[in-house]
Amino acid sequence: MSILQISIIFPDNFQRTFQIRDAIRDKINKIAGGISMKCQEAASLLKKNIEQIMVGSEQSCDLIMMSLLAGGHILLEDVPGTGKTTLAKAVAQSLNLSFKRVQFTPDLMPSDLIGIQFYNQAKGEFEFRPGPLFTQLVLADEINRAAPRTQSSLLEAMEEHQISVEGTTYPLPEPFFVIATQNPIENQGTFPLPEAQIDRFMIRIHPGYPSPQEEQRMLKNLSAQAAAPQLSPVLDGKQLLTLRSEVDAVQIHDELLAYALQVVGRTRAHERIQLGVSPRGALAWVRCAKATAAIQGRDYVLPDDLKACAQPVLAHRLILGGLSLGSDRQAEAVLAQILEEIPVPVEKFQG
Repeated sequence: MSILQISIIFPDNFQRTFQIRDAIRDKINKIAGGISMKCQEAASLLKKNIEQIMVGSEQSCDLIMMSLLAGGHILLEDVPGTGKTTLAKAVAQSLNLSFKRVQFTPDLMPSDLIGIQFYNQAKGEFEFRPGPLFTQLVLADEINRAAPRTQSSLLEAMEEHQISVEGTTYPLPEPFFVIATQNPIENQGTFPLPEAQIDRFMIRIHPGYPSPQEEQRMLKNLSAQAAAPQLSPVLDGKQLLTLRSEVDAVQIHDELLAYALQVVGRTRAHERIQLGVSPRGALAWVRCAKATAAIQGRDYVLPDDLKACAQPVLAHRLILGGLSLGSDRQAEAVLAQILEEIPVPVEKFQG
């Protein structure tokens, strides 16, 4: 959404830009020629591709790649002007998937997303006209501006990858992902996402402000006449599905599963937490840990993998009670306290 996080390339940097672009294209051509891609290589390609137009997006790219490999949906949440929509569009350009962007507004109807039944006079029968959800990658921009009934129309699509209309169920194309953005500080004209929908987002990412050095680079490269480069795709749907199989093959020790269940159980019994992590959240945590290990080039999970993805996977699922109700930052603090209190297994987990 903000041009503050768009890095515009000036003519004196064209040579370097072309070198990066050509290197990425060479990688893509080699992969297309039959060389299999690993999760580690895919994550590196995605990161380098997005960094052509985004400054300070390295951590966000790692989390996005983790969620894509784990097969989950992504919620980008931060204050206005931090590049949430720009980042989401850069991801869409980097993936050779069918793509639709929907700007969520208070007057958006469920039928605007899932489609409608209409009467075809030429054929003399009713036909179904699919909505924008019938695509592989959906950008739901400012999702919390839509009314609750419109938000709820995403529930079946996000969980079951299908849509039911007039008694007929239509499967969605695979892989199917939703990347949603929302502004957490604005209350006027917005509708909080229901807990059932929040829980369907595998991770929540706070892109955050760039560092002073990164922001100086953005301002230095800003040009009103220049346009952000069009990114070339570095991954397609078939490759993503293949990479998911690599994630499935990653091993996790029983000791680590017991540790994960202990953390999840503590969130359900904590005195400050009204609603803890669901079984869906526990599954998402383990799957993201496996994806993190695969991105690091390992076929086994370490305790650090679980701890690295705990906040983005678990914190948004917690509902605090009392005066802390609705405080995301306090939920993250409580989760950090739980992770600090529960001892991490120290076994050898390789193999």
